[in-house]
Amino acid sequence: MELQLLAALVLGVAAVVALILWSRLDAFVGLLAGALVTGVVAGVPATELIEHITTGFGNTLAGIGIVIALGVMIGKVLEESGGADALAKMFVRLAGKGREDVAMTATGAVVSIPVFCDSGFVILHPLARSLARRYGKPLVVVCLALAGGLSVTHHMVPPTPGPLAAAGLLNADLGAVIVAGTLFAVLLIPVVVAYARIVGPKLESQLDPDLVAALAAEDGRGGSGSTGVLTGDGRDIAEEPADPPVSALRACVPLLLPLLLIVGNTVTGAMSVPPVVGDTFAVIGNPAVALLIGLVIAVYLLPPRGTDRKTVVGWLTAAAASAGMIVFITGAGGAFGEVLRQSGVGDALADAVSGWPVPMFLIPFVIASFVRVAQGSGTVAIITAATLSAPLVESAGVDPTLAVLSACAGSIVFSYFNDSYFWVVTRFTGLSGVSALKMWSGMTTVLWLATLPLLGIAALILR
Repeated sequence: MELQLLAALVLGVAAVVALILWSRLDAFVGLLAGALVTGVVAGVPATELIEHITTGFGNTLAGIGIVIALGVMIGKVLEESGGADALAKMFVRLAGKGREDVAMTATGAVVSIPVFCDSGFVILHPLARSLARRYGKPLVVVCLALAGGLSVTHHMVPPTPGPLAAAGLLNADLGAVIVAGTLFAVLLIPVVVAYARIVGPKLESQLDPDLVAALAAEDGRGGSGSTGVLTGDGRDIAEEPADPPVSALRACVPLLLPLLLIVGNTVTGAMSVPPVVGDTFAVIGNPAVALLIGLVIAVYLLPPRGTDRKTVVGWLTAAAASAGMIVFITGAGGAFGEVLRQSGVGDALADAVSGWPVPMFLIPFVIASFVRVAQGSGTVAIITAATLSAPLVESAGVDPTLAVLSACAGSIVFSYFNDSYFWVVTRFTGLSGVSALKMWSGMTTVLWLATLPLLGIAALILR
């Protein structure tokens, strides 16, 4: 690899990592700075460099920005309306007594598709605690099962922002990514349950007395058994949630319908179908249109009777605010990728990496793993891996869907102190120190390892 282009890549990536880790700036600014550094060192003229950045940013958001925003809005309505609680109670009934951990894993896996896993854990944690008390299950087992289920689909299945952004950056068919990511998640669920059942009981005796005392303390609100820790709706965290005002069936509709429409578009596009069917699915199965349909259904089907317009608009406004930074980071990733392609750094890297003793489809996996450990965010790790590997994927002829799966799988690795979800899971459970690492860092690392054979099988199929 030419020395100047190698220096451009190394310094650009170093700028991204340094700004994210050691400055007051975030990943959005870090990726833009990385694009600038890479272009300057590679010798791209200033006017062309700015054009490449704006073109990459705009082209990426044209394909994915609307979809991310709509997906987050659906999740917010599901969260605020009680739909997440309804799904959780449905899975508990379906799993049956003695399989509460399986129920919580399945619940987390479904809820985390539209709802951020941090929020999902806070919403569903009261139910996990009540199940542990009612059926005598170790609390760590039930919490691990819930956290693992939330994490699996958060990392693997669109419209979660990371996989959604990777599909756009790598030009993968979104319907194919949804199907493949869902298959990965289903196959990883038994790993979650097994780890929770094996490791959870060993950690139950190591619950931090100070954290347990804090969770069990009286605060003058709830009487005996009150924890003093409240959820966003003012409910004590130790209380079992009341029956949700929305049914599980209704909660499923705005979640599953857009996914089915998107997958339907993929299937009809690959089959010989009448033109009217193909054209219909091409419109309603377009990701933006499908999620818009899902949002409209969610807004009018899920909120309890009597919910006023101002309240629902407030939910959507809050969702737009939380989605904004993810949209910006995704666009900045597209800008960085465009600079890599136009400057020649991407092609040079592809030529250099082709000689490595690593299969090309694992390059996004390796990049995502390093970025995840370095800065903690799985979403940023996925976007960065998709950005850096896009030229390699294109040059080597790697299937885009396989490349997305690879980047998403790599981002699961070793969640620890620099990951906000680590603190949500361990603090709400009542573990700290080495026990917290065994609980959650161990779980994510085992899941990360479990994806490797799945990626190998996918590579044999997606050629």
